[in-house]
Amino acid sequence: MTRSVAKRLKPHTGGCLCGAIRFEAQGTAGKPHTCSCKMCQRHSGALTLAWVEFPSEAVTWTGRGGAPSVYRSSDYSSRAFCPSCGSSLGAIDDAPVVALLLGAFDKTNAVDLIPKSHSFRTARPRWWHVEAVKPAT
Repeated sequence: MTRSVAKRLKPHTGGCLCGAIRFEAQGTAGKPHTCSCKMCQRHSGALTLAWVEFPSEAVTWTGRGGAPSVYRSSDYSSRAFCPSCGSSLGAIDDAPVVALLLGAFDKTNAVDLIPKSHSFRTARPRWWHVEAVKPAT
């Protein structure tokens, strides 16, 4: 096995601020995007969030705190957060999909994490600009 193949097989890892909630996400991240909808803004306190998705079976909660706490935020999704430190981790959708916030990842430089689109541009203030820039190779 080549080094590049072995590197791709490593799971994405991350967790909350206090470390109680940790995750491993196997495979390639799907639907990398940013979002400025009012629900994301209220969920995080930020004007824009960066997200990726994984099938539910690809995500394992590995920290001492187990799975995150959830708040049912819509008829199809629940927002995930740490009950100890309050860190936002993402959303657990009914699809079944786990959408994880890029800020919760240990390493954010992987190519499959680079946002490719932006949702709800009109919900952001006019002065706030979001650019997904592909790094130079």
